[in-house]
Amino acid sequence: MKPKLVILSGAGISAESGIQTFRDGDGLWENHRVEDVATPEAFARNPQLVLDFYNFRRAGVREAQPNAAHLGLAQLEEDFEVHIITQNIDDLHERAGSTNVYHLHGEISKMRSVNNTDELFPVEGDIKLGDLAPDGGQLRPHIVWFGEAVPMIYEVLHLVEKADFFVVIGTSLQVYPAAGLVHEVTPGTPVFVIDRKIPSVGHLKNVTKIEKPATEGIQELISKLRTRL
Repeated sequence: MKPKLVILSGAGISAESGIQTFRDGDGLWENHRVEDVATPEAFARNPQLVLDFYNFRRAGVREAQPNAAHLGLAQLEEDFEVHIITQNIDDLHERAGSTNVYHLHGEISKMRSVNNTDELFPVEGDIKLGDLAPDGGQLRPHIVWFGEAVPMIYEVLHLVEKADFFVVIGTSLQVYPAAGLVHEVTPGTPVFVIDRKIPSVGHLKNVTKIEKPATEGIQELISKLRTRL
């Protein structure tokens, strides 16, 4: 049995592949206010704008490539049972070779009906206004917008509780409920935190802080983890 390594990843890991995060700089997301493109109210008010926004972002994700941090996490599957819980909507973890990825906030490469949160469809090109699901509902990106429930959070809670090692990489731990997962780590479990600016994890014990960008910190993480085998 390989040790269970559970990872919580955020926008910082994909930023180094050129995918922008709205929490940096001026608070805009691809020059849009989050309230205008990432809420159910925004979609109800101006669905064309929201669809155009995610079509543009999807094209950017397709052009982006996994970086050294994504590849390093995939490499850890040689020695660990790796589970990646990500706040990111891109597929860079999967393209890097990771096999157990849980997308808390949805996936930009998938779409669903406005009437059904469960049946998902792949997005081949753009989603257009008037594109309908088999149930007759307008298709929308499979994204968990602000103000919507995060159903997958319940699926991953047991992973965190049973982790032999827990890693936080590229997240400010400001977005809930994802940020609350750190409170589910069993006391005494070794925790590693990688970020340019280490977020507050004062309540956790046995923490190793690696204050570096994800692509640099990953090699240090791999080295430290392998000394624990």
